[in-house]
Amino acid sequence: MNCRRCGTPLEKPGDYCLTCNTANSDAVVVAFSEARAELTMLEEDDVVGRTAITTRPEDDEELSHVQLRNFAGRVADEIRRKRPETVYAAGAREPLRETRAQLHHEFYRVPDGDVDDVVDWVLDRRGDRALAVVETPPREKIGGSHSTLIGDRKGRRAIRTVAEHPHVKKVVPGPIDAGGTGSRTGLRAKATRAGTNGNVRLLLRDGSSVQENRIVTTAMDRETGERVREDLNEALREADLQDE
Repeated sequence: MNCRRCGTPLEKPGDYCLTCNTANSDAVVVAFSEARAELTMLEEDDVVGRTAITTRPEDDEELSHVQLRNFAGRVADEIRRKRPETVYAAGAREPLRETRAQLHHEFYRVPDGDVDDVVDWVLDRRGDRALAVVETPPREKIGGSHSTLIGDRKGRRAIRTVAEHPHVKKVVPGPIDAGGTGSRTGLRAKATRAGTNGNVRLLLRDGSSVQENRIVTTAMDRETGERVREDLNEALREADLQDE
């Protein structure tokens, strides 16, 4: 593959061109299994390249922590050389989480479930989503008249996880209701169905306490708000703040 701008041959499809400083893929889609990652490079609606990265467990059963970190590091290095705007990932959770921890790109986890083809899912989603990205630091997104959060450290982590999302403009903590049904699983967090304006609510439950927090997003309607809600719940699951 040659650079789309200057024609310089690229070592791998979708690589960033160092000759003219041009990105040749704006997104990378990664489908993980326990010991293999399939990477697909996209430029707008076109697939510009595919590659696979594999590893092998020493005991032929599961990866050790060092192997997992090294495997994820190879995937992260491959993504960095593309310099994409966005990374989408699906599949095995452990290598996905480790890869995500090693990257600083806008990163979305494709929901588990009825997604037969991850690349097609991403192309469909990218085609009709044009939400503004909020550059405000997560800490500055949190405000309102209520400053107390239930769940102590876990409650703060849930709010921070939501505030880190690029399509969240503001998180407004709400009052605490101590009359809820008791929970035996510690703090749990869940983003609820989007409203007609695209905003959602974050419910925090800890013991018998419930707190409803307002999440202002860049979504413009319920449909696009639902996509943000799905992303938020995936992020909360990744942070072990939701039941599987």
